[in-house]
Amino acid sequence: MRINRKSICLLALFFTKSGVAAETLEQAFTEAVNKNQRIFAAKANSQAAKQEIFAAQGQRLPQFNVSGGYTQLSDTPSAETHLDGNSVQFPISSAGSANAQAIISLPVFTSGRISHSIEAAEAAALASQHDETTTILNIKLQVAHAFIAIFRAEKALQVAQSHVISLKSHAKDVHNLYQQGMVARNDLLAADVELSNAKQLVLQQENSLQIAKANYNQLLNRDLMADVELIEQFPEVPQGDYVTLSQQALLKRTELSGLTAQVHALEEQAASVKAGLWPQVNVSGGYQYTQNKYQTYEGMWMANASVQWQIYDGSTAHRSDALNSQALAVNSQRNDLISAIQLQVRQAWLAIQETQKRVVVAQTATGQADENLKVRNEHKLI
Repeated sequence: MRINRKSICLLALFFTKSGVAAETLEQAFTEAVNKNQRIFAAKANSQAAKQEIFAAQGQRLPQFNVSGGYTQLSDTPSAETHLDGNSVQFPISSAGSANAQAIISLPVFTSGRISHSIEAAEAAALASQHDETTTILNIKLQVAHAFIAIFRAEKALQVAQSHVISLKSHAKDVHNLYQQGMVARNDLLAADVELSNAKQLVLQQENSLQIAKANYNQLLNRDLMADVELIEQFPEVPQGDYVTLSQQALLKRTELSGLTAQVHALEEQAASVKAGLWPQVNVSGGYQYTQNKYQTYEGMWMANASVQWQIYDGSTAHRSDALNSQALAVNSQRNDLISAIQLQVRQAWLAIQETQKRVVVAQTATGQADENLKVRNEHKLI
C-alpha cells in the first residue's frame, strides 16, 4: 500500500508519540459537557425544578389519608338522667376504644392559590433550564480560553527557546572575539548574562505551559497531569459591526432569559401566597370507625364540604410583598446585565479590531526583520 506524505502528516497530526489522540476545540467542548461537574450540578438543578412542577400540580389531585388509634380513658364515659326522682347513670362508651378512618379530600376552589403555584414552578423550571444552558456556555468559553492559552504558551516557549539558541550563537561569537582580544570582558559578561536571562524565561514559559494544560484538564474533569495534544483549529471570527453583534447577544444570551423567568416565578409565588387569604373550598368523604358496643353503628360513611376564609393574617400579606420586592430586585439585575452584555460585546469587538491591525503590523515587521537579516548575512555582519 502506498502512503503519501500528506497521509503521514495527517497521522502525525492526530497521534503523538505518547499515543494521545490530538483533539479539536469541538471535541473538547463535547467532553467538557459530558464530564464537567458544574454542568452536572446545573442539570441536577433542572431536574429538581421539574419535580417541583409535578409537586405543584399534585396539589390539585385528591389526598387519601388513613389513620387509626386506641384511646384509654381514666373513667367510663356515662350519661346521667332521673327516673322516678332517682338519679341514674348509664355508660355511653367503653373506657378503652379503638378508632380508624379512611378519608379522601379534594380542593374544589382555592382562589387561584394552586394555579399560581403551578405557574411559579413552571417559570422556575424554565429559569433553571436557562441557567443550565448558561453554565454550559460559560464552561465552553472557559475551555476555549484554556485551549487558546495552551497554544499561546507553546508559541511563547518556542520563541523563548529560539531566543536561547540565537543567544548561544551570539555568546559563542563574543567568546571567540574575546579570545582574540577584539572585545572587552564586559561584553563577554553581558552576553553570558543575557543568555542566562533567556534560559530563565524558557523555564518560566515551560511552567506556564504546564499550568495551562492543567487548567484545561481540570475543565474536562481529567487528571491534571494528563498529556494534552491539540489541533490548531479555531472558529470563524464573528462578522458584523458592533450594533449588529450587540443586538444578537441581547437576543441570544440565556442569562437574560433566565432572569426574566425568575422574575415571573417570584411574581407568581407572590400571587399564590396572597390567594391564600381568599376563600378555600374543599370536599371530603370516607369511612369512620369507632369501637363502641353501646353505639348502634360503629362504622359510618361520611361526606363533608368546608369553606375556609382567612379574613386576616398578620404575615401573609408581608410575605407576598417580600416576593414582589425580590422580583423587582431580579428585574433590576436583568437591566444591569443588559448593559454589561453590551460592554462585553464592545470590548470583544474592539479586541478583534485591534488584533487584526496588529497582525498586519507584525507581518510588516517580520518582513522587515527578514530583509535586515538577509542584508546582515550578505555583509557578514555580527
